[in-house]
Amino acid sequence: MADENDNTAGQLRERHVSMIAIGGVIGAGLFVGSSAAISRAGPAVLLAYVFAGVQTMMIMRMLGEMVLNSPKSGSFIIQIRRGLGGHAAFVAGWAYWILWAIIAGTEVIAGAGLIENWIGLPRVAIEGILIAIMTASNLFSVRGYGEFEYWLSFMKISAVCIFITVCILSIFGFISTAPIQSAVTMRNVLPHGVLAVITIIPTIMMSLTGSEIATVAALETRNPSASVARAANSVPIKILLFYVISVALILYILPVNDVHSGFSPFLAALNQLHIPYATTAMAFVMFIAVMSCLNSAIYVTSRVMMEMATFGDAPVFLARRGSTGVPTAAIIMAAGVEAIVALFSTLSPGGIFTFLLSASGALILFDYFLAALAQIRLRKKMICQNQTPDCAMWLFPTLSYLTAGSFLLVLVIMMFEAQTRFEIEFSSFIIIVITSISLLRNRCSGMKPNDGSIIRQDVHEKPGIG
Repeated sequence: MADENDNTAGQLRERHVSMIAIGGVIGAGLFVGSSAAISRAGPAVLLAYVFAGVQTMMIMRMLGEMVLNSPKSGSFIIQIRRGLGGHAAFVAGWAYWILWAIIAGTEVIAGAGLIENWIGLPRVAIEGILIAIMTASNLFSVRGYGEFEYWLSFMKISAVCIFITVCILSIFGFISTAPIQSAVTMRNVLPHGVLAVITIIPTIMMSLTGSEIATVAALETRNPSASVARAANSVPIKILLFYVISVALILYILPVNDVHSGFSPFLAALNQLHIPYATTAMAFVMFIAVMSCLNSAIYVTSRVMMEMATFGDAPVFLARRGSTGVPTAAIIMAAGVEAIVALFSTLSPGGIFTFLLSASGALILFDYFLAALAQIRLRKKMICQNQTPDCAMWLFPTLSYLTAGSFLLVLVIMMFEAQTRFEIEFSSFIIIVITSISLLRNRCSGMKPNDGSIIRQDVHEKPGIG
C-alpha cells in the first residue's frame, strides 16, 4: 500500500497509530461533552454509548476492509472514490476537511480559554501561540508529529485510567473518606424516557469522531496492512471500554441531578470523592486533550487535502511535499484557517465557539454513511470476482446494511430533534454547496468525475497520504 519511494513511509510505528486513534477520540467530548448526554438521558445513557460504540466498531471494520484490499493507498476518501465515484469523493473529501477545520477551530478557542488565566496574555495571542506550536509539530516531520501526538495521547489515556482506578478504589472504601453508595436506583434509570436516550445518540456519535484517523496515519508506517488491521480490530473496543466504564463510574458516584451540561462530570465525581487538587489536575488534562485534538486536526486536514489535490479536487500545489516529506502548503493552509477563526473569536469567544461546535455535527455521519455504501459496493465486486478480502466485514451483507442504515437513522433523528436540527440544517447546506460546486466544475470543464484512475501529471508524488 505505501509506496517504496515515499519518503514518509515507515516514519510512524504501530504504537503511534493505535495511540493516535484512541487519543483522537478521548478529548473534550468525553471529559466535558459527556455531561450533556448524562443530564439529558440519565443512567440509560450507557445504552446510547454502547450503541454508538458498536457503530464505531462497524465502520472501522468496514474502513479496514476497504483500505487493506485497495489497489491504491490513501484515506477512506479514496475508497469512497473507488466505490461511489468522483462526485461522491469530492463531496466527502471537502466535507471531511471542513469538519476537521471546524473541530480545530473549537479546540484553539477552548485551549486558549483554559490557560488564559494562567499566563496573563490576551486570548488572541494565546490562540496564535497554540496554532504555531501545533503547526510546527506537523511541519517538522511525520515522525515528529507522531511522537508528539503519542505522548499527548498517552497523558490523556493515563488520566482516564487513573480516574477509573481512583473511582473503583473509592467505591470499595480503600481511599475514600466515606463509603460510596450507588446513586442509581430503578426509579431513575430512565428519568426522561426512552426518546431521550435515542435523541442523545447523535451527540455521542460526534464525541466518538476521530478513530478513522488510524486509517490515514497507518499509511505512513512500514507495514500499513498490519497497522490498519490492528487498528480496525482493537481501537474501537478500547474506545468503547474507556467511555462506558468511565461514564458508568460517574453514574455510580454522582446523582444525575448533580451532572450539569457544560461542566466536567469527571471533575464533579472527583470532588464528590474529596480528591485533592482535582480542579487543577482536570484543567491540565482537558488542556492536553484539546491540544491533542488540534494537533491531529492539522495532520488529518493536510493529508486529506493533499490527497484531493493529487486527484484534481484541490489546487495542485497542495499535493506537493516539502524537504521533510510533509505536505507543507496543506499544513500552512490548515493553520491559516485556524488563525482566521482565532481572529473572529475575539469578537465573541463564547458565541463563535458555540456556533462552530453546533455547525458540523452531521458531516462525519454523512461521510460514514458514504463509506458504508462504498464498502457494500466494493465487497460485491470482490464477490463477483471470487475474491476473499482481508479483514472482512462480519456477516456481510447484513451488518453492512444495518450499519449504513444506522447512520441514516441518526441523521433522520437529528432532523426532528430541536437541539440538533441546526446541525443537520447547516451541514446539509455545506453538502449542497460542495455538491453544486462539483457539478458546476465538471459541467464547465467538460471533465468526467475522477474515479481514481486519473492522476494529475504535474504532481511528482504518487497518490496517497503523505
